[in-house]
Amino acid sequence: MSKQNSASLADFLEFMSRKGLNTTSQRRVIAEAFFELPGHHTLEEFYQHILRRDPGIGQTTVYRTLKLLCDAGLAMEIHFSDGITRYEVARPNSHHDHIVCLSCGKIVEICDPRIEKLQHELAEKHGFSLKGHVHNLYGLCADCRKATSEGQPAR
Repeated sequence: MSKQNSASLADFLEFMSRKGLNTTSQRRVIAEAFFELPGHHTLEEFYQHILRRDPGIGQTTVYRTLKLLCDAGLAMEIHFSDGITRYEVARPNSHHDHIVCLSCGKIVEICDPRIEKLQHELAEKHGFSLKGHVHNLYGLCADCRKATSEGQPAR
């Protein structure tokens, strides 16, 4: 486990202790797996990942632990236009936006200081003090555009 993932796990365990919640071995396995798995995952995708590590862990336990990770500020729920909730690790000072393919669902994280600067300027122009935002761009990735132009059905 990387140093950053170990620190995240320690933060989660400290959160659980502070809230007076039991730190079960199942919750620990789920948290470790979550911090080690990069990307954006649905509950079902993450649950399938957990089953490969420990087939005895139920989907409800996975869901509740993901909610606890969100409550601890260590995970984020992400909602794209497909209505499916995905989860990603929340890293301090690592804000990013997303470009999402409407055909295959591919997600690319982007971070561009020009976008961040423009958002703050727009908020200020309209008398707002920006505290946060969600910025998702939607389109077709190169593979799906190519498949469509070749007459193949998009994925």
